[in-house]
Amino acid sequence: MAPPASVQVFGRKDSRPTQAALRFFRERRVAVSLVDVTVRPPAATELRRFVQRLGSRALLDTESKAYRDQGLAYLSMGDDEILERLLEDPRLLRLPMVRAGDRFSAGPAEQTWKAWLVP
Repeated sequence: MAPPASVQVFGRKDSRPTQAALRFFRERRVAVSLVDVTVRPPAATELRRFVQRLGSRALLDTESKAYRDQGLAYLSMGDDEILERLLEDPRLLRLPMVRAGDRFSAGPAEQTWKAWLVP
């Protein structure tokens, strides 16, 4: 598979992992577009694409303050319930979420991104 010409990063401007992802791709001269989830949360169809590739649990940030505040650790949720909660509250997303064509990642994944760039 050819290296991506551009990537789309879903994250927050004030998030260190998001900043690291942006820096990673910019240093390697890959065109990057940032979608700030605090300003414009991912659309349901976009989020479903990530869920189809990675699973809903991979997108749920179990370390986030929102996760603890909502007491989600004590609930047993199915994939549909997790997706519903992610759509309702983008603070629950594991950031950054990166999409490069048909490749997807959630959370800091520098090794995965490096693999994407190998021709």
